[in-house]
Amino acid sequence: MEQLIVNGPTRLEGTIPVSGCKNAVLPIAVAAAILGDSVSVLRNVPDLTDVATLRAVLEGLGAATKLKGSTLYIQPVNHLEYEAPYELVRKMRASIYVLGPLVAKLGRAKVSFPGGCAIGPRPIDLHIRGLEHLGAQVQVQQGYIYAQAPRLVGTEMYLTGQYGPSVGATANVMMAATLAEGTTVIRGAAREPHVSDLARFLNAMGANIEGIGTPMLTIHGVKHLRGTEHTVISDDIEAGTFMAAAAITKGDVYVKGITAAQLPAVSDKLTEAGVALDWDDGGVRVTTPRPLSGIDVTTSPFPEFPTDMQAQIMGLLCLASGTSTITEKVHTDRFIHAAELNRMGANIALDGRRAVIHGVSSLSGAPVMASDLRAGAVLVAAGMAAMGETVVSRVYHIDRGYESMEKKLNRIGANILRVNDSWEEM
Repeated sequence: MEQLIVNGPTRLEGTIPVSGCKNAVLPIAVAAAILGDSVSVLRNVPDLTDVATLRAVLEGLGAATKLKGSTLYIQPVNHLEYEAPYELVRKMRASIYVLGPLVAKLGRAKVSFPGGCAIGPRPIDLHIRGLEHLGAQVQVQQGYIYAQAPRLVGTEMYLTGQYGPSVGATANVMMAATLAEGTTVIRGAAREPHVSDLARFLNAMGANIEGIGTPMLTIHGVKHLRGTEHTVISDDIEAGTFMAAAAITKGDVYVKGITAAQLPAVSDKLTEAGVALDWDDGGVRVTTPRPLSGIDVTTSPFPEFPTDMQAQIMGLLCLASGTSTITEKVHTDRFIHAAELNRMGANIALDGRRAVIHGVSSLSGAPVMASDLRAGAVLVAAGMAAMGETVVSRVYHIDRGYESMEKKLNRIGANILRVNDSWEEM
């Protein structure tokens, strides 16, 4: 198993580019492979293990894919398989995206319950509810989701659950509805930038989706979708991670390839904590001209503060003066990284969905373990600010969502070494 050895403290200084958005690529690739009638070309695609995993899923269904640099070519086939077995989808929750498109294209689907990060249960009830509204019959048996519908028929539905809009369900139902008969209206739709990017891609394929970026999507069904070319948006969470890393190291970093509109709440909370953000058309310069101050953060669906930035802001607030609180309203069990930060000298107390962070003057390097993708990111960032050596294990979580993270950070002043530890988890 590989590890990252982070030597600190270091100060980040320079320009760091943002890769394409993982959370946009995954559903877009599914739409291209299953719904399209001809080749699609996706540009600005990051080289990530999640992308490789999804390509394996799509190829298992019968599509052909090829990644050349940051360009992904997808050739759909006429005789798609309708089953996505456990062996293919167990590694990644985003595999659930094949469910709706398979039903829309083939009239049936058999998809294993997917895997992913250990951040608590993320039920798929909204995915199922949405497809049932479109006329599909859905059953869950022995770890598989079975869905069938001779045809899907457009209707109106409300797709918000206990914790707000669902990105996955919105994407899944929207893709299915593009080939449904009639018009579908999704109320309470997710508004995240990558959902909007998927909608724009579908429209380029010949779909007819209105209300992009709003809580109400109107999808007028069409008979077929064609392949197209599309440039994926930049990754807002990777950008936010680099912004937090610049601040925690008291650096001077230009994060290139991101817009303020993609990160409204993150920008507001960083500014409130004392981070200076200077935006222009190409990105944002991040500096920390004054000591950081404690703030209160609550995660909620876009445009509020994203749960995928919760770990990174927690790491930053460990070194802020006073007391901060973070309330997690999107996922349960997403504070596992708090214990690892405490190993480094942080002072974090947990109470259910609430974390109380008492700021400390410094962190110390320690052996720590990434429990999920974003937890891995914050441990690397904390290691850059800490005194001494931090050894981050289970870095495969990081590789799922960050393209060459240590290489990018090393170019602007970090001291991170990737090593193979044959003793890990023996």
